Amino acid sequence: MNRVDLNADMGESFGAWKMGDDAALLQVVTSANIACGGHAGDPDVMAATLRMAAQNGVGIGAHPGFPDIAGFGRQRMQIPRASLQNIIRYQVAASVGMARAVGAQVRHLKLHGALSNMASEDETLARDCYEAALSVAPDLIVMILAATAQERAVKALGCPYASEIFADRAYNDDATLVDRSQPGAVIHDPVLAGQRMVQMVQEGAIITQSGKRIETSIDTICLHGDTPTAVDIAKSVRGALEGANIAVTQFDGRRI
Repeated sequence: MNRVDLNADMGESFGAWKMGDDAALLQVVTSANIACGGHAGDPDVMAATLRMAAQNGVGIGAHPGFPDIAGFGRQRMQIPRASLQNIIRYQVAASVGMARAVGAQVRHLKLHGALSNMASEDETLARDCYEAALSVAPDLIVMILAATAQERAVKALGCPYASEIFADRAYNDDATLVDRSQPGAVIHDPVLAGQRMVQMVQEGAIITQSGKRIETSIDTICLHGDTPTAVDIAKSVRGALEGANIAVTQFDGRRI
């Protein structure tokens, strides 16, 4: 039987500003990527989301991004290597420490937004980020964008990793995500999202916007928490997978 994890980005509210329905998503997903205060989140939100994830038996991940609250971490930034690594360390350490304080444990790492997109194109950047995170928490499983420079980086490091595809995003022919500014980049139809995930998992391949197949391992599927149809998409994807006899369960770390 095929098996796959479902993950969602969450803990992205800030102060009085609310983002997404984390409580509802935690009833559907098996892994949660929780913002660490760089692109979103604050100490109270982080603590509450970590606690909810642990109570629901959901795998917890640190979700660092560029220090870009105003742009939600989706603005590309050029930051010196040493400073960027310290930014990653700072956020991962906050996640690990806060999790420990609420009786939970961080098991994986996932880069956010523009930082992740840049790392999917630049193996050196990806490796810099992963090395920084692992210097704080050496046992982390690194969640990577499948079939991109991120995969080459984790294989060079020899660390455990999980290959991720996206339920609600379109793909370019090099396995990177279509820029959000382009038509069709974000998929809002829950039924379509479910159908395409079943097809990709069954074929063991990313299906790009042009119809190209890119063979890859698929360990986890991302369900974004910040779109209007996020919970509906999550439920549709899980229902479609289980209806196709694909088990939904937490990923294990893959090694080369």
